[in-house]
Amino acid sequence: MDIVRLLNSLTPDIYQNLKRAVELGKWPDGRRLTKEQRHTCMQAMIAYEHRHLPPQEHTGYIPPKPHEPCGKTEQDEPLKWQE
Repeated sequence: MDIVRLLNSLTPDIYQNLKRAVELGKWPDGRRLTKEQRHTCMQAMIAYEHRHLPPQEHTGYIPPKPHEPCGKTEQDEPLKWQE
């Protein structure tokens, strides 16, 4: 099975199982994940999230911080160059 077909076959249950395995570092039967398995599971999780979940629910999502752009307050005056 090629990778595209494999990723297309992921269901919400499979996604949750992969996520749990990565979080715990082991499969449901207690066997530890190898580094390669953890890496592959994370790639599958990210691909699933990208296709099926809003950005706020993606693994590692950090919401943007509100900020005030420079020079946008009433008391700020434009820069004046000294000659």
